[in-house]
Amino acid sequence: SGGHYRPPHCFARYKSAILVAYRNQEKYLHHLLYYIHPFLQRQQLSYTIYLIQQVGSGSFNRAKLLNVGVREAMKDEDWDCLVLHDVDLVPENDYNLYICDEYYPKHLASAMDKFQYTLPYKSFFGGVSALTPDHYMKMNGFPNTYWGDDGENDDIAARIQLAGMKIVRTSPHLGRYRVMSYNEEAEMQEPWRRPTSRHNTRKTWKADGMNSLQFRLLSRTKHPLYTRITVD
Repeated sequence: SGGHYRPPHCFARYKSAILVAYRNQEKYLHHLLYYIHPFLQRQQLSYTIYLIQQVGSGSFNRAKLLNVGVREAMKDEDWDCLVLHDVDLVPENDYNLYICDEYYPKHLASAMDKFQYTLPYKSFFGGVSALTPDHYMKMNGFPNTYWGDDGENDDIAARIQLAGMKIVRTSPHLGRYRVMSYNEEAEMQEPWRRPTSRHNTRKTWKADGMNSLQFRLLSRTKHPLYTRITVD
């Protein structure tokens, strides 16, 4: 119920909140839930899956939704780890542990099939990442001002550095993911391009983030496999 699980026969060493920014991607959601629950249970984690849904037809704001998810999830539990997860990514290796690095933000999706199982560029931090609540607050969370342009991953990577941290990565043979929306033919016709950032992160990161987060909570409902948080 509510996407919450605790191992029945042992005491879980880690408590992880899985946060998924979401809008109208039901097919991917069904696939993700089908794979991710057994995957996490085999790791004997205590966890909850949160779906943070944006209403309306305006531009999608993944980064702000994840800020909302962190704010709401922390009301439920003193989580050890916040796992920020794209809805269309499925992990391929059980040994890719959904737990945080003690010292630095961790990038879990270090090898996606979409990028031929390599990083598209050195500072890439997209897909799936794991941060402790302390890491998240130290970098003032994610920016709230990226509407529909996907450039927030570079902003986040810069924030990590500006906050005096660095990115650690799961090794590529463990951090393998399948992209459910990946179309090889379309990719060959129009290869993936790194989004251009129009934000001056160095100037904005301390003022734009968790400390400036504003939203209207419309509902919070427990479904059989996840908790849905709907916001405007």
